[in-house]
Amino acid sequence: MKRIYAIIYDMDKRDLKISIAHLYPKHLNLYGDMGNIIALTKRCEWRNIKVDYYSVNPNDDIPEADLYFIGGGQDNEQITVAPCLYKHKNFLLEQRDKGSVFLGICGGYQLLGHYYAPFEGEKLLGVGLLDAFTVAGNKRFIGNVTANTDFLTPKTVVGFENHAGLTYLQGDTKPLAKVEIGNGNNGEDGSEGARFMNVFGTYLHGSLLPKNSHFADYLLSLALEKKYGEPMDLSRLDDKIEIDAHNSVVGKAY
Repeated sequence: MKRIYAIIYDMDKRDLKISIAHLYPKHLNLYGDMGNIIALTKRCEWRNIKVDYYSVNPNDDIPEADLYFIGGGQDNEQITVAPCLYKHKNFLLEQRDKGSVFLGICGGYQLLGHYYAPFEGEKLLGVGLLDAFTVAGNKRFIGNVTANTDFLTPKTVVGFENHAGLTYLQGDTKPLAKVEIGNGNNGEDGSEGARFMNVFGTYLHGSLLPKNSHFADYLLSLALEKKYGEPMDLSRLDDKIEIDAHNSVVGKAY
């Protein structure tokens, strides 16, 4: 079946392009996290927005980009990539302060904070893009999550959590959303994920953006604004399939 897209803004005239850097995809790609990259690139393709995509391995330099993505992984994978990421801390802080967009999922989210402290071994130092820290808990949070934002339309975000890390936010870093169903950051304060400037972190896998196309478009609009220095209205797509997928999970724990 061919999908039809209703275009309300002729983006083709602008010859738009963004760059996306995918950090450590071979190590951090649990529970379909690659689907987030597919969603972002396809939603650009359907609007005739060109994408320069960079796949960054642990020993690679990290390029300048409009949008950075880092997915989730188990402790062993985090141990492998954490020191590689930390070497680029100052560079990534500069990119954040220039307005680049970051999305971190689960283990990647933890490394966007100050540190992750596992049960055994030394702390894994993060890059501090978010004023947050994570410690290992003794209970694993598993199941679907519904949470409510104050910046998206619709307000809900949905996804699947599977983590034992307990993340706590500090300072100017605020929750991405408030939990309605599920556990979120720590199962205590009702928060899910984090946001500061254009940096976003979340525990939601599954993958996140195909079921939350409104969030994907929000990230793309921020990336375009960063690149071109002005707000950008995205062409409207026929998102019936994405909306149905989103609504099918709203309010369901499992």
